[in-house]
Amino acid sequence: MKVLFVYPRFNRHSDDHPELRDHVPMNEYLGSPSLGIAMMSAMTPDSWEVEYRDDRVVPADRDTDADLIALSFFTPAASRALELADFFRALGKTVVAGGIFPTMMPAVVAPHVDAVVIGEGETVWQTVLDDAAKGTLKLHYRASSPVDLSTLPVPDLPLYFDSEGETFKPDDYPLQLTRGCMLTCHACVLPTSMTTTLRPYGLDQVLAQLDQLVAAGKRACLTEDTSWFPGGKTRGLLEALFDELIASGRPASVSYIGISMPMILATPTRVFEKARCAGVDMFYLVGGFDPITMKAFTGLHPKSTQKAADAIAKAWDVGIEPYTSFLLGGDQDDRGTVDRMLEFADRSGIRKAEFAIATPYPGTPQWNQLVWEDRILTRNWSRYNDANAVFKPAQMTPDELEEGYVRLWKGFYAGRQHLATLPTAERTIQF
Repeated sequence: MKVLFVYPRFNRHSDDHPELRDHVPMNEYLGSPSLGIAMMSAMTPDSWEVEYRDDRVVPADRDTDADLIALSFFTPAASRALELADFFRALGKTVVAGGIFPTMMPAVVAPHVDAVVIGEGETVWQTVLDDAAKGTLKLHYRASSPVDLSTLPVPDLPLYFDSEGETFKPDDYPLQLTRGCMLTCHACVLPTSMTTTLRPYGLDQVLAQLDQLVAAGKRACLTEDTSWFPGGKTRGLLEALFDELIASGRPASVSYIGISMPMILATPTRVFEKARCAGVDMFYLVGGFDPITMKAFTGLHPKSTQKAADAIAKAWDVGIEPYTSFLLGGDQDDRGTVDRMLEFADRSGIRKAEFAIATPYPGTPQWNQLVWEDRILTRNWSRYNDANAVFKPAQMTPDELEEGYVRLWKGFYAGRQHLATLPTAERTIQF
């Protein structure tokens, strides 16, 4: 038996706004696939042959001798994923879908596939394979409890490195430290898709992931700002990883690490100094989700604006560059927010930034609110890529929101053309 894993393509920002390519000094950057497929591959028994296709690089809708097609996707890729599911089923193939979008919207996915995996797939994957082999697939497979991370194998990252016929090989890949989150941020689906229990991996498992990357000449990106939560096992794991990086001398093995402004302010300087010694020289600083950045650019909360400035200054003080992500379009934003964001970036010395439109992803509190208020404009999932107004903003029109988004990119980089070609570690956005 053979399983074909497919990572569907999705529109990047420059696909929807090609004019930005003339203003923003960055090369095309696809980013790495998610870890979901690599984990499912690692859990596939040797009796199954495995193939992988990255639809972003080479179109995946071509013939295959696989018995089972496994699609893993999030919301921006959902439209393309359902097209691929229909294509493979027309060839007589059995198709299963999992990932964030199938977990949140199984009723949308089900008509296009033979089975939908809801939640963390590790607990049901062997059953899916067994049922597929017997021809007795059920329509739904649901994880009944959070996965015990200590029981998991190391994700099969070489599947991505060694895929045949695909020349695109990203330089950095996500290194997963935790799953789940106890918070309920307005725009985040993590507590729903990965449960509200924050679970850290063991250090040995994290290092095994890292060793795969180092052996292949790749770098790790630590995208989870939950790793910075004070107290408990997650901060301890993060510090233990820094200690190991320092002790082992793994050269330049981390490209960047995710964080938020509240976490910068709450983290002792000694931890950042340790991160710097471990080779971390860039934060991927997420904005628009936390109490500071949701207020800092409204013009109504000077204390929040000062906290944001303090967070940026602290990052610079510890020698870690704050590559900052600004989110536009929340209910607190108005037509003046664009100018306030640009002014803040100039005053605080931010050299590299990305900009995104607030997007209500299915399963988030924001999605539930906007559905209830009848403010969703489209369910064309290809537009849910942080570059389009897919809902009615509270204080702008949809056109004003998109125009403001484009103006942020152009305005910020107008005075920064000297940053001509940014290294991979500085190009995290799916531009």
